[in-house]
Amino acid sequence: MMLALKAVDICQRQGESPQVMTEILRDDVNLAVWQRRLPVQVEDFAELVTRLDQPMSDERVIEVNEQQPPRLTGLLREAADLEGYEGFVADVTWLVEAFTCLLGARRVGLRLRVLDGAMCPRFHVDHVPLRLLTTYAGMGSEWLAEGHIDRSRLQVAQPPVDNIQRLAMGEVALLKGEKWVGNEGAGLIHRSPATPRGEKRLLLSLDWLG
Repeated sequence: MMLALKAVDICQRQGESPQVMTEILRDDVNLAVWQRRLPVQVEDFAELVTRLDQPMSDERVIEVNEQQPPRLTGLLREAADLEGYEGFVADVTWLVEAFTCLLGARRVGLRLRVLDGAMCPRFHVDHVPLRLLTTYAGMGSEWLAEGHIDRSRLQVAQPPVDNIQRLAMGEVALLKGEKWVGNEGAGLIHRSPATPRGEKRLLLSLDWLG
């Protein structure tokens, strides 16, 4: 059953240019996806990271200085000796810079994790204004277009869902949450993918903190 929850029709935008990310600023868009391919050196580095038999994560709050590019000193330092590390850090730095420039953000929360299971296996919405997600290695996050699940069922037993969309590895997604002003009740519904046994993901998320 299709469910109309807002006066405007909520939609998603996808494109092969980073310019598509600006579409998230529209009132009727709750997901913008840059359909990019990872640089080969970055993809190879991420694959190496997921093969290491050790947990890896990096979480930090970045205070944005408009006069300087973001500095991510020691990012995922456990992997600093791997080939391609500098290119990977440069890629993450560019995404942080683009994210802060788009929003005029002053503070950004960064999380970088190697995952061997579904972090959030149920369909849900984020209670943040805006989140950037990109998977450097492994399966991408799954999401639903508006109307494919009853939002009132997100906190209880969820029925089977058809037409599940999945982000490809390397794609950059901007997801509106429930705390984006004017987007209450229309946060993008998404979940972590079911990761096959023995496979890992390298996931980056950025949150707009202010």
